[in-house]
Amino acid sequence: VPAAWQRPYLNIFKHFRVEEWKRSAKEGDVAALTDTRLKGTIYRIRGSNPASSYLQLPRAGTQSLGLTGRYLYLLFRPLPRKHFLVHLDVTTEDNQVVRISFSNLFKEFKSTATWLQFPFVCGAASEGTAQRGATGAAPADVRWTCLVLDLPSILALYLSRRYSHLRGVKLCSNLLVKNLCTSDLLFEPGVTLSEARLRDLSSRSIAPMPRELAFPVPKGERWHDLYDYIRLCHPGGGALGFQRSSTCCLCCPGDQVLEEPGRTLTQPVTLSRAVCDRLSLIHHITSPKAVSTPWRR
Repeated sequence: VPAAWQRPYLNIFKHFRVEEWKRSAKEGDVAALTDTRLKGTIYRIRGSNPASSYLQLPRAGTQSLGLTGRYLYLLFRPLPRKHFLVHLDVTTEDNQVVRISFSNLFKEFKSTATWLQFPFVCGAASEGTAQRGATGAAPADVRWTCLVLDLPSILALYLSRRYSHLRGVKLCSNLLVKNLCTSDLLFEPGVTLSEARLRDLSSRSIAPMPRELAFPVPKGERWHDLYDYIRLCHPGGGALGFQRSSTCCLCCPGDQVLEEPGRTLTQPVTLSRAVCDRLSLIHHITSPKAVSTPWRR
């Protein structure tokens, strides 16, 4: 259970004052920029290869963030035509450190007792411009993305271990990053406070995205038309898997609107065929059955 200071969510960049570089570290080409579209500061991490530049929390590898929230939120955008890499170090209840990595460099899911590697398929603003069904460099018009990782479910499903806390984060090139957040609440973008009350989302620990963590949506536009929302989580009784939205399933045969069983939706999300192809690929290559094939670090 998160300590009181971590509720209802913890804005990691703000809490650890990343811009002061006293409790965080940077290596290589890491710069703070003002993004007029997102109306705030973002961090650009770029380099000749994904490991050459990075932003790291906490500053020293011997320290721990000690964050216990169930969900980790990463608001980021891969740099166009580049490869990126993200490492998350988590600690289990039996004090084992496990690294969870995801990257568009990875061709397939791999695992050991201490390392899980997830391939990430980047989406494009115009899905038809992206190569369907393949990992690789980000497309030219890659979207800003809210990535949500259900850390306890990942450890339980892939390694049969119980989650304790988030120890550290290493954001490697090539990325633009807006923020990091942990919470026990499942934030749903594009949903207003009144809609959340109407649908009684709080009873299911679901809440609208906090303002300081949200991407801006111009008047007359829809969140899901502008950004990607990718979850690797356990939505309640079903299999763990990447999802583009809480309102859609993974494997869909074509252009259609899909809803989660038992959910009453105000604005279902329509998935294009290219999006379905991308999500089906990620679901296939991150299937737990792959865990039976060991990979040495």
